[in-house]
Amino acid sequence: MRMPEPDRAVIARRAEIAAGLAAIVGPGNVIADEDELRAYECDGLTAYRQPPMVVALPGTTAEVGRVLAYCHAGRIKVVPRGAGTSLSGGALPLADAVTLGMGRFNRILEVDLDNRCVVAQPGVTNLAITDAVRHAGFYYAPDPSSQIACTIGGNVAENSGGVHCLKYGLTTNNLLGLEMALIDGEVVRLGGRHLDPGGYDLMGVVTGSEGLLGVITEVTVRILRAPETARALLLGFPSNEAAGDCVGAVIGAGIVPGGMEMMDRPAIHAAEAFCKAGYPMDAEALLIVELDGPAAEVDHLIAKVEALARGAGATTVRVSQGEEERLRFWAGRKAAFPAIGRISPDYYCMDGTIPRKRLPEVLGRIAEMSARYGLRVANVFHAGDGNLHPLILYDANKPGELAAAEAFGAEILRLCVEVGGVLTGEHGGGVEKRDLMGAMFNEADLRQQERLKCAFDPESLLNPGKVYPELHRCAELGRVHVHRGETRFAHLPRF
Repeated sequence: MRMPEPDRAVIARRAEIAAGLAAIVGPGNVIADEDELRAYECDGLTAYRQPPMVVALPGTTAEVGRVLAYCHAGRIKVVPRGAGTSLSGGALPLADAVTLGMGRFNRILEVDLDNRCVVAQPGVTNLAITDAVRHAGFYYAPDPSSQIACTIGGNVAENSGGVHCLKYGLTTNNLLGLEMALIDGEVVRLGGRHLDPGGYDLMGVVTGSEGLLGVITEVTVRILRAPETARALLLGFPSNEAAGDCVGAVIGAGIVPGGMEMMDRPAIHAAEAFCKAGYPMDAEALLIVELDGPAAEVDHLIAKVEALARGAGATTVRVSQGEEERLRFWAGRKAAFPAIGRISPDYYCMDGTIPRKRLPEVLGRIAEMSARYGLRVANVFHAGDGNLHPLILYDANKPGELAAAEAFGAEILRLCVEVGGVLTGEHGGGVEKRDLMGAMFNEADLRQQERLKCAFDPESLLNPGKVYPELHRCAELGRVHVHRGETRFAHLPRF
């Protein structure tokens, strides 16, 4: 049978681009076979799948720059990808785009204990940074639950947090410097090893930009001294409301825990079955509160938090008596997502942030939604900063359940905005929240954000189709016309 002409054209175009990329990164680092491309068809948001046109796997910053310059010259779209653990579809491929895989950038370049920083390539995993400095009594504070797999470059792209973000901040608070390649191939450095770089906060702009502005090729992060003492309390409560009241009481008392995480009954049972952490099975809600610092201070704060928990109606109060027990308390929370995977064929992980005082109300309304949509939900979240992660359980093989899960998730996110919160805490917008941006931003807000993208990517070639519900041409937005290399990035060191 004769192949239709459009298919021939697509195949020819793919072959042409693959050959062009192979000349830059080497034939063994280009993937164009349809079966092999399936490995890149989705990220952690597995409900959406799309094989890329071709995948390029550069190994040096120079190769990244040349790939981007090639794509820029040919007006070829580019989707940057790290480990693919994004939960918002931020690394979802496009059928007419090159997926730029950064997995070969997996080396720690320097451990600088004198300046308390680590220089790493973007493909280094989050946990590997702590592992590299643990022997010297240091660690890297942001610790997403996926830290064993997620990469530091992806952490920067999504401004990831973790269970200790309440006290030690998100990625942006622990980032010192970046090297990145722009769409035309130019490589620039932002920040360095100093605490407060001068000029515009371009590093702050890039952090959390989801691959829309450039491709990160090197990251310098701050490392901290491991605390002298760290102890955790495991607190069980008869209701979500009581646990929420305890969160407010602890923060209201001026105590800033190293971490404060909350799980509801379905999450507790799933996590306990998965890793036997010793969680109280009769509790409707569970709080893990960790205090760290000098031993005397930790002992004092442990006593205060214990009293506040009992005052809020805690039915279980356990204090870790050693490092092994502390880590066991955290093991269930860290494994909550895979644990839920054992009790449901599929789940949809949401990410929204609300004011802490609205926790009981929001959890109650999520329970009402669960009954209305006929879908179970397990709640796991960073209680200290109000970052919710409701896990909506569904079966994609049952007609209508995926659509119901999506509608359920959208209603949760609108609720977050309604009570004074935001659409995302750390997972980003990607494709998941793209069409909900109007719930939080008006047209003027969105156009101003697009103008910023235009300053970095005038042709909208980097990760198009993400974040913005509608992408305008830069000329329509009244973009300031300055030439790169003169005004726009004139003050940045060049390579």
